[in-house]
Amino acid sequence: GSVVLMDLLWSDPTENDSVEGLRPNARGPGLVTFGPDRVMEFCNNNDLQLIVRAHECVMDGFERFAQGHLITLFSATNYCGTANNAGAILVLGRDLVVVPKLIHPLPPAITSPETSPEHHLEDTWMQELNANRPPTPTRGRPQAANNDRGSLAWI
Repeated sequence: GSVVLMDLLWSDPTENDSVEGLRPNARGPGLVTFGPDRVMEFCNNNDLQLIVRAHECVMDGFERFAQGHLITLFSATNYCGTANNAGAILVLGRDLVVVPKLIHPLPPAITSPETSPEHHLEDTWMQELNANRPPTPTRGRPQAANNDRGSLAWI
């Protein structure tokens, strides 16, 4: 039970579609990264066309993997106030076409007495909460293994 739950919550795709199988995950002991072959096997065994996962910051807000059969989605912009990443949501049309909508981070604000952190403490609660724990590492932009990863063709 708990091993399956840990795998579901903490496993990550490999860096690109050319890296197959299971490998140790830098997030921690006992965790794995999985290749596109494992995604395709899971989809085939469970009659799925698409898996949407989260819990990993990706720089463009979403990232396709396994020829589009897995999408990592991250909706928070500028993760922990330092990542300068975009966020995204996925819109599912009536024809079941998935369309990503990007949410770009706000530009840095010009500090004035009215906008200083001391004036708006309620705006800094997340930074204070995260001060005592390291953030989840940000996943960099994908390094395409082939031309298909860069396309916007969705399942």
